[in-house]
Amino acid sequence: MSERPFVDWESDDPTPPAGQAWDLVVVGGGTAGLVAAKTAAGFGAGVLLVERDRIGGDCLWTGCVPSKALLHAAHTAADARSAGRLGISAEVRVDFPAVMSAVRAAVAAIEPTDSPNAMRAAGVRVLHGDAQFRSPDSVEVGGQLVRFRQAMVATGSSPVLPPVDGLDTLPPGAVLTNESVFDLTELPDRLLVLGGGSIGCELAQAFARLGSAVTLVESARRLLPTEDADAAQHVHDALRRDGVHLHVGTGVSSFRTAGNAVRVGLAGGSETVVDTILVAAGRRPRTAGLGLTAAGVELDPRGYVQVDEHLRTTQPSIWSAGDVTGHPQFTHTAGVHGTLVAFNAVLGLRRSVDLATNPRVTYTQPEVAAFGVGSAEAEERGFDVRTQSHDEVDRAIAEGLTAGFSRIVTDRRGRIVGATIVGPRAGESLPELVLAARKRLRPRDLAAATHAYPTYSDGVWKAGIAEATRALHGPAARRLVGAAAAARRRWLAR
Repeated sequence: MSERPFVDWESDDPTPPAGQAWDLVVVGGGTAGLVAAKTAAGFGAGVLLVERDRIGGDCLWTGCVPSKALLHAAHTAADARSAGRLGISAEVRVDFPAVMSAVRAAVAAIEPTDSPNAMRAAGVRVLHGDAQFRSPDSVEVGGQLVRFRQAMVATGSSPVLPPVDGLDTLPPGAVLTNESVFDLTELPDRLLVLGGGSIGCELAQAFARLGSAVTLVESARRLLPTEDADAAQHVHDALRRDGVHLHVGTGVSSFRTAGNAVRVGLAGGSETVVDTILVAAGRRPRTAGLGLTAAGVELDPRGYVQVDEHLRTTQPSIWSAGDVTGHPQFTHTAGVHGTLVAFNAVLGLRRSVDLATNPRVTYTQPEVAAFGVGSAEAEERGFDVRTQSHDEVDRAIAEGLTAGFSRIVTDRRGRIVGATIVGPRAGESLPELVLAARKRLRPRDLAAATHAYPTYSDGVWKAGIAEATRALHGPAARRLVGAAAAARRRWLAR
C-alpha cells in the first residue's frame, strides 16, 4: 500500500492509481468516512476520501472528544466539592481558560490518528474540496470530474436553530451550538440551554459545575424523552442538585436583547435573563449541494438519505453511512456503518445493520446507558422487566453512590432484548448486555458467568441472578426439580 503514488492533502489531483475509476469514493471525513476508507483500502481497493473541511468530523472537533474532556473537568470539580462526605476537605477554584486549554489538548492528542497523513499511511488518497455528484458513477470535486465504481455519502449532520422569534437577531457570540461552544474562552455567567436531550443535559450539568448559572428548557414532558422515565428522573434530580433551573414541558417563545444580556420569554408568560444561549434542540442532515438527485439518490421526508438494511441507497452504486442516514446519531453507530459499507461495497457482501442492539450513553453524573426495548414498550408487549437497585450493589454502597439501577428486559422466550443502567460508568457495564442480546442469551447465562467483586456490573449480574432464580422457583421448574430429585433418590436406593 505504501508504494501508491499518494497525493498531498492540498493536492488537486484526483487521478486513481490505476484504471479509469476509483473502487470507492467516500464523501465525508468523519467517523463513518474514515472507517470505511481505511477498511476498504485494507482490502486492496483504490479509495479516494473527499472532505471539504477538517478530517475527523464532529466527534473529534465538536462532539465526543471535546465534550468528554469538558465533562471530566466539570465532574472532577463536583467530586472535589462533595468530598466532605468522605472526610476530605477541598477548595475548588475553576480556571475556565485552563479547562478549555485541557479540552483542546485532548483534541490535539487524538487528531493525528484521523489526520490526512494517517489516512495516506493506510492507503487512502485524500482530496480537499466540495463534492457534487454528477451521475451514478461520477462526482465533481473542485471543478474536476472523478469517476467511481462505488461511492459512499457520509456527510453527517449539523445543529438546528429553532424558529423562535428573535433568535436570529441576537448578536454574534450570544448563540452557541455544539459546533461553537468549545470555542469559548470565558465562562458564561448566565447560560440558557435549549434542549433536554443527551447533549443538553450533559452540557447543562458541565457548565453548572464549572460555575455558570444555568437554565435548561425542554418542551417535552421530561428530560431524556427517549429513555425510561425513572432513568430520566435520576438525571433530572442530579441537575437540580447541581443548581440547574429546569423548565420542563414548556418552550421558548421569544428572544430579545436587553443591553448586553438576552431576555428570554418562556411559554406561559414567564421570562428569564441570560448572557448566552446554547442550542441543543436537534440536528439536520448535511445533504444540500451534494447533487444526490442527479445520482439517483432519494431522500426521505426529513431530508435524510434513504438506505436499505445494507446501507445501500436508491442508487445501487452509492451507499450511505452515519448521521446522514437518519439512523441513531452516535459515533459508534457511524463507525459500524463505515465497516459495513466497506464490506458490502468492496467485497460484495450483504451484511445488515443491527439497530436493535445499538447502545447509547448520556454522560451525566449519573450516567444513563441503554439499548433495545425500554420498560414502557416492554409493558405494552408483555415482556418481562427485572430491575436491580444499586442500593444493593456493594461497590455503590462502598462509594456512597447508590442512586441508580440495572434493568434487563426479556422477551416471552426469556431472551435479553433491552437494558437500562443508571450509575457510575454505566456505559462500561452495558456492552455485556449488548453482546448477550446479539447472541440471544438469557439472564441465566449472565448469572452463570463469574463477575469480579465488587464492581458496578454486580447490578447486571444480580439482575441476572434474580431472573434465573425466579425461573427456577416457578411452578413448572419446581415440578421438574422435584421429579429429578425423586428419580435421584430412587437411583441411590437401588
